[in-house]
Amino acid sequence: MSRFTEEQNLFRQSYRKFLETEIAPNMDKWREAGIVDRSAFKKAGDLGFLMIWPEEKYGGMGDSDFRYEQIIIEETARVGCHEWFNTLHSRLVGTYFERFGTEEQKERFLPKCVSGDTILAIAMTEPGAGSDLAGMRSTAVDAGDHYVLNGSKTYISNGLNADVVIVAAKVGSASERHSMVLLIVERGMEGFERGRNLKKMGMPGQDTAELFFHDVKVPKANVLGVAGRGFYQLMEGLAEERLISAVGTSSNARRAFDLTRAYCMDRKLFGKTLADQQNTQFRMAEMDAEIDLIQVYVDHCVKALNEGRLNANMAAKAKMLASEIEWKMLDLGVQLHGGAGFMDEFPISRMFTDARINRILAGSSEVMRLIIGRDVFSNRYSSMLD
Repeated sequence: MSRFTEEQNLFRQSYRKFLETEIAPNMDKWREAGIVDRSAFKKAGDLGFLMIWPEEKYGGMGDSDFRYEQIIIEETARVGCHEWFNTLHSRLVGTYFERFGTEEQKERFLPKCVSGDTILAIAMTEPGAGSDLAGMRSTAVDAGDHYVLNGSKTYISNGLNADVVIVAAKVGSASERHSMVLLIVERGMEGFERGRNLKKMGMPGQDTAELFFHDVKVPKANVLGVAGRGFYQLMEGLAEERLISAVGTSSNARRAFDLTRAYCMDRKLFGKTLADQQNTQFRMAEMDAEIDLIQVYVDHCVKALNEGRLNANMAAKAKMLASEIEWKMLDLGVQLHGGAGFMDEFPISRMFTDARINRILAGSSEVMRLIIGRDVFSNRYSSMLD
């Protein structure tokens, strides 16, 4: 039975055409510029491809089925347009408004997010606080009808493009490590400044920036959720964030496999194609099996998310395994391409450097192992088959 409904398959066809005509042809110039043009978000919004889940009164389809986002992620990976962080905007950040936003906030922000007029980002990471969010130093001081925000953030995706940034900051005393607030910071607020577009190992087309906050007055109307509960609100979204990563990395692994397979069937060595060599067959057979198996588990997690059953342990397993399998496939892909794999003109080369971040972002593989390991030795442990 298909993973997707007939309506979703039609959506896939339409979205694939959109990517092939509007996004993929522009990626090289956007990589050169170091940023995806804002028009990409606007064009996607105009066609209903940017946000699916918001209710119709906010401009969306009102369908919360994560499989629509799965299609978007899979197709974006298929054509090599992952540097356009549309899912960060649409599903990772946007759903914070659904979970914690007031009706006034939803009415104020969601329609323009759906249309692509407003681009979203989230700012958690600091120079001394990545996976350990409790170590952040940005502060928000209650000043009556507003908060005064001070601090800095780094490695923020969509950092230059974003019009609205959800910023996490400490409230209360220094001893209250988990007392945080999520603030909706808007472009143009006095004291909100952006640093440089950071140079990265890969993904040059994705704008990744430093953000600075100097006595930024954020009105209480821009508090997202409950002040003091920000840490737990962030934790609530992490499982879905890690599933988003797993969908993308498993899809990228399959693309790397397909590219490598095609190259091996064409490239000749000692009078035979690489595909005729037993070593190539064995290594590629192993990867084909591993990619298929992680796809099954990712689909299982998508179903669990739709049913409200996805937990931190399941998402950590998906995120860790998918990113590790992706890296294994990309390393093999470069190796089987030989010298060509080192050349930027071959997609496998760019994919290799772009993907190195995937075992770090949304929680490193080491942190995922910690989460899984703690669950293994807890009283609540149960396997997928229980």
